Amino acid sequence: QARAGIISTVEVLKVMEAFVNEPNYTVWSDLSCNLGILSTLLSHTDFYEEIQVFVKDVFSPIGERLGWDPKPGEGHLDALLRGLVLGKLGKAGHKATLEEARRRFKDHVEGKHILSADLRSPVYVTILKHGDSATLDTMLKLHKQADMQEEKNRIERVLGAISQPELIQKVLTFALSEEVRPQDTVSVIGGVAGGSKQGRKAAWKFVRDNWEELYNRYQGGFLISRLIKV
Repeated sequence: QARAGIISTVEVLKVMEAFVNEPNYTVWSDLSCNLGILSTLLSHTDFYEEIQVFVKDVFSPIGERLGWDPKPGEGHLDALLRGLVLGKLGKAGHKATLEEARRRFKDHVEGKHILSADLRSPVYVTILKHGDSATLDTMLKLHKQADMQEEKNRIERVLGAISQPELIQKVLTFALSEEVRPQDTVSVIGGVAGGSKQGRKAAWKFVRDNWEELYNRYQGGFLISRLIKV
């Protein structure tokens, strides 16, 4: 109804607040997705910072309950929920989440304590969103060193979280490099397009500037339609 303009988005946010004690992953996944759409729309307004505060308020209690480490008897959905919540809090700039993500990332890079697969994406996205050129360089180094394609893809999907314009350009250039498999280039560009307002503009310009190469590469297949969609 809010999307159709029948009711105010404020009413939707009030309903979302009522889910603060919700334990179910599927519900949080839906809330996260809808808040993501709202964040994207509000990134073009003065309310962007306020929606980030709202995200932190809604997701903090469940984040504190779940913590960073698995508890005995947890199921697969709890692990998924932890990754979802920590990623959401980290991207929104939740102070304690950001500090812990940086600490764990440092240990991971130095080989002191390797991050579990469930925590890698939320940690990567958090440190990139609030990172600098050194952060991006470290991530690209991890990509180069990764033995498994799964880890390379995981890194490729989150690189677009970086915020500074010149680093966004570096990620887009990386997308077309030999470091990235042709079928995975779209994931990198899509990550940039979904990462920020600056990223969307940069990705759109990049696709137009490199249209011939991209079109020839995918020859009207499903990847070109996915690229256009993102």
